Amino acid sequence: MNPLEVEDILKTFRIIIDNREHQTAKAKRRYKSFGVPTQKATLDYGDYCWNATIDDSPRYDISGRVAPACCIERKMSLDELAMCFTSGRRRFKREFERAKKNGARMYLLVENGSWEGIILHRYRSKFHPHAFLASLAAWMVRYRVPVIFCKEETSGKLIREILYRDLKEQLEGADDG
Repeated sequence: MNPLEVEDILKTFRIIIDNREHQTAKAKRRYKSFGVPTQKATLDYGDYCWNATIDDSPRYDISGRVAPACCIERKMSLDELAMCFTSGRRRFKREFERAKKNGARMYLLVENGSWEGIILHRYRSKFHPHAFLASLAAWMVRYRVPVIFCKEETSGKLIREILYRDLKEQLEGADDG
């Protein structure tokens, strides 16, 4: 794809937000910080993905379920992530398995957390730090998922940047394959 075609498509970039994301005041601030148009749809996995107009059509038809090529799974804290690895593990695993089966690139973004927070047990769950660390490391390897820790106030900008760069890289590499 030539640079002008890439530029034209990138002008149509928008973010799809999963319908199951809770509409809190914090979520609305996050969406506003994207700085690009958003759409709501039901994602097969992840909380956010990109959409763009390619060959005069949106890449994803948001009237049905969307199985994105790239998505971000966002967790608001280590507490929520610990729950995903304990009582919610089966559901969490199924989501990542669906993404893996579809060949999707998935990112795990965790707000208000850090590796040190896990190691030093700075979360409310009884989930042992060693088991938490082992589970997260296994997820990174098993599903080839980068883990990104950030502050809540910067998550919107990170979500936008990751999704935008993913689309841009896919478009620029379209002739490479």
